[in-house]
Amino acid sequence: MTQELILDGKVEDAKNTARILYALHGATFFFSLGTLSIIPLIINYVKQPESEGTLVYSHHSWMIRSFWWYLVWMVIGVFFAVTVVGLVVAIPLFGIIWVWKAYRLIRGFIDLNNNRAMP
Repeated sequence: MTQELILDGKVEDAKNTARILYALHGATFFFSLGTLSIIPLIINYVKQPESEGTLVYSHHSWMIRSFWWYLVWMVIGVFFAVTVVGLVVAIPLFGIIWVWKAYRLIRGFIDLNNNRAMP
């Protein structure tokens, strides 16, 4: 009995789009601390319905959730930075947020390349 690998062109196109979006999220995250990440976020929202029923759908959800949680934690960090608590809490918090977002982008990219859906 032979096994055949059937590649769906639609899924491969969706995976390539997701790879590009991971790279865009990473570039905007690195060069603007995520403030320009709104552009790939919009593309995530537009492309997500096209990938429904595939593992790529979970990757769009992963990137969208990563953006919104990153934004929430950055706002909390800015709040700490301008209050009495000050930079003593804000700077370590910003570092933790940065590492968390980097982890999410790297893990998502690796799992996409290994054909694994995101939780």
